[in-house]
Amino acid sequence: MKRQKQERRKMPQVKTGIVISDKMQKTVVVKVSTKVRHPLYKKLITKTKKFKARNDLEVKVGQKVKIMETKPISKDIHFKVMEVLK
Repeated sequence: MKRQKQERRKMPQVKTGIVISDKMQKTVVVKVSTKVRHPLYKKLITKTKKFKARNDLEVKVGQKVKIMETKPISKDIHFKVMEVLK
């Protein structure tokens, strides 16, 4: 008998950030900030990361958006803009 592989699908990541660039066609760059506590000094540190996301909602620079992880659209784009928050 054949064994069937059970695939576990993880939930897609949802991140909130601010659009910092909309110069590309149908793509925006979103800056996501997270606060992390330093393990030794216990001070809060803000870490930022930039994600390229597919822009079907025509969002502009400065808007706060929610992005969701999807299958790879291109080499750099793995997120899609879900909604505009502000």
